[in-house]
Order: sequence, then structure tokens, then C-alpha cells
Amino acid sequence: MEKTKKFLLQESELPTKWYNIVADMPNKPQPMLHPGTKQPLKPEDLYPIFAEELANQELNQTDTWIEIPEEVREKYKIYRPTPLVRAYNLEKALDTPAHIYFKNESVSPVGSHKLNSALAQAYYCKKQGITNITTETGAGQWGTALALAAKIFGLELAVYMVKISYEQKPYRRSLMQTWGAQVIASPSMSTKAGRKTITENPGYQGSLGTAISEAIELAMSTPNCRYTLGSVLNHVSLHQTVIGLEAEKQMEMTGEYPDIVIGCFGGGSNFSGISFPFMRHNIKEGKKTRFISAEPASCPKLTRGVFQYDFGDEAGYTPLIPMYTLGHNFAPAHIHAGGLRYHGAGSIVSQMMKDKMMEAVDIKQLDSFKAGVLFAQTEGIIPAPESAHAIAAAINEALKAKEEGVSKTILFNLSGHGLVDMSAYDQYLAGDLINYALSDEDISKNTDKLEKIV
Repeated sequence: MEKTKKFLLQESELPTKWYNIVADMPNKPQPMLHPGTKQPLKPEDLYPIFAEELANQELNQTDTWIEIPEEVREKYKIYRPTPLVRAYNLEKALDTPAHIYFKNESVSPVGSHKLNSALAQAYYCKKQGITNITTETGAGQWGTALALAAKIFGLELAVYMVKISYEQKPYRRSLMQTWGAQVIASPSMSTKAGRKTITENPGYQGSLGTAISEAIELAMSTPNCRYTLGSVLNHVSLHQTVIGLEAEKQMEMTGEYPDIVIGCFGGGSNFSGISFPFMRHNIKEGKKTRFISAEPASCPKLTRGVFQYDFGDEAGYTPLIPMYTLGHNFAPAHIHAGGLRYHGAGSIVSQMMKDKMMEAVDIKQLDSFKAGVLFAQTEGIIPAPESAHAIAAAINEALKAKEEGVSKTILFNLSGHGLVDMSAYDQYLAGDLINYALSDEDISKNTDKLEKIV
């Protein structure tokens, strides 16, 4: 009998609830703190910045399952459930006994997993009567997702796009503008935070931390406007669990269960989405699945950062988050995986790293593109540079299985395609990309300045 390569769910099998892993965690994350009072946050502290329902979801530590609004589920049905695929050709190229599966989030209209949370956040803003929203974006995947979601729900959107990505990825900018968003290169002269950055460092090419500061400042100074975020925070991870909840059902169809689950890592949204539903079985049933986050070697907060309260943005507008961080003033190298160029990790994932519930590996830029090219040549999909980090980690685990002579079932999240990242592949194929090295001194000069909060 011919092997089935693609595993599909019916529309009726789309999850009806998101999974809130915090309710099941043996050690819950330390509380986020108000940036002024340094006291634990209450939902109402976040109401001036976020839609109220999102603020409530952010701090919800008791409800294991959160209902997905019917309006959001209907929009999910445009592209969900997404396929689970057995990567037979990649396995063959590696000559590995491992079975490699990937959840293909690149089939969404915007080409990435980011729409899962963008639709939810736009819906809650619209429901509250909010008319304007702001956000930041690195590589542009989140910005494009929110641009489409804002158009669907009739909201006006301003996007601060990290300047280096604004220049490297013009087609992502074009996508946002096509869907009606205003796109501003960050740092900009339109906010106090941006002007301060430009004045202190005129040639600065931007970071997600700076872009977040600008987006929050605009939201707080504009009537009937709220800020939305594409990663890091708990409610974003919550919305992304539709990925893993679907993958659970699809893995049952294969007759296998993952020994290893992998996602690339910037702030944690797609890693959380693929991992958390499977992680609950480790917590509640004693399963031994390994969870591996793959971050860039040039921005290694999980592998080389410190666990410390820190701001999620550069200017200090956000709450203080208990996170693994390189310091909110960290200036990441200009790698093409712009969505992974973030100084910190979300509080849930950080607590899991602290408790050794998951692992982290760092991937060099050239290794990620090498893996991306191999994946394209074997499976036919050109991955986003961010997703190529997860592919590289999956390849490494498959080769270890070969060396050990054991079969492993590996699942990774293909968080997005790279069809608007071809300039990066052009540079890689021409030999123009390099790896970036960080010394311990480079890291400590930022982390040593962080205020120590117990």
C-alpha cells in the first residue's frame, strides 16, 4: 500500500478552545510587574494598552481552556486546519531512521502562523469598539498578518517595522500596504522613543524592542487606539495553540507520537503553539517528549542570556517580565531571520526553561540557510529564514538518531514560507552571508546593567 504523506483534518475538527498551559504548570511564571510601582500586574493595569479581553487572557492562570469565539473560528476556516506532512524525501536525503513530520503553517493567506493570533486580537479590539490599533514587526510576518486581520474586522493599523527589515524585505512592506496598513520604518521621528534612539545612535538599523516602544507610545497617545503584539506575551501563545491541538489529532492519524517537538524561537509564539498541547501530556501523564527551541546564534537569549526581570521594549513602556534576556538595550546583528531578532523570551517559556521542561539550541545563520535549501530541494517548500532554524535543529536530531541507530519521531513547525525572502536566499547562494559571533563581554555589557528585582 502506498504511504500517505499528508495528514488532513476536516473543517469540523478545528479546535473550539485554546489551551492555557499556565493552569497546568507545576511552577507558574513569576508575576509580571508594573513598570512604575514594581507591583504585580492586575488586568486593569493593561487596559490602557490592550483590549480588555486580551489583558484578562494575559493574566489568566486558572482556566485550562479558553473558548475560541465563533467569529474567529469562522475566519480560521479560511485556511485551517493546516496539513501535517511526513517529510519522506528529507528523511531519505539524510539517510536517517528518524521519522520527520512538519506542521505546515505556511498555507495561511499571509504565509505564516501569525494570523492565528492576529485574527483573535483584531476581533477582541473590534468587539470593544476600538477603531485604531498599532503594532511592531521584525521580518514582517506579524505585520502582514495583522494588516489582513485589521482589514477583515474594519480597523485602522499602524505598523512600526524594524528598519533593517523594512529595507531587506520590501515585499512584506508591500503586502501590509496592500491590505491598508500604514508602515513606518523604526526607529522613526514620529515618536519620542524613536527620536531618542536616532539622536543617540543616528545609524541604528532598529530592533523589535525599539519598534515595540514606538507602537506602544503611539497607541497610548491616540484616542480609541490599542496596541497589539505578535509574540512573547501569554495571550499570543494561547491563540497559537490551535497549531499543536490540530497536530495532536494528526499525529494520532499517523499512528505515532513525537519523541521530539521543535520550533524556531524569537519571542516564543510558534514554539508555544506547536509545543504546549503536547507538553501538557508530559505534565499530566508523565510522557517524555523533548521540546527544543531553535534560536539564532546571534541572538541567544535562551542559551546564553540571564533569567531576570526585564522590559519587553527598549524604552521601558512595557511591564517588567520575568524572562531569559540579553538586555532590552541589546542590538542584534542584521541577520535575515528578522522575526528572531528579539532580546527576550516570554514568561511562560522562560519558566519552562528554568524548570528544565524544554531545551534550547542556537543555530548559526549559514547553517540555517543550508538547512532551508536542503528542505526546499527535498520537500519543495522554500522556508522562511526563521523556520529554517527549526529545520536545522530537526536535521541535527535526525542525524543524531542515525549515529545512535535508533528511530525517533520528530515533529517541527514550519511557521512560514520564504517566498518574499528570496533576496536573503540570493545572498546566501552568492556566498554573501556571514555568521555573527557574540562574545560573553558583548552579552554581559547589557545584562549587567539590568535592575536586579527578586
